[in-house]
Amino acid sequence: MVTDQFPECKSCGEGDLVPLSDFGGQGSAVHYKAWICTNPTCGFNLKIRNGDVYLNEPILTEADRHRRQAAR
Repeated sequence: MVTDQFPECKSCGEGDLVPLSDFGGQGSAVHYKAWICTNPTCGFNLKIRNGDVYLNEPILTEADRHRRQAAR
């Protein structure tokens, strides 16, 4: 059985950093586009967008996303 071991979050020392993937504008898979801490009170995240690295951007819920779209 294969188990993945993820790095410990250096921000809080309690959670692990887990990768998230997405799809690019052309529909191709973008692996490891973001890393987030599994500790919900930590909130550390690292995202790669268009070759730039972003740290600790706000994490939006689906409800937050709908509110932002409605405000436009």
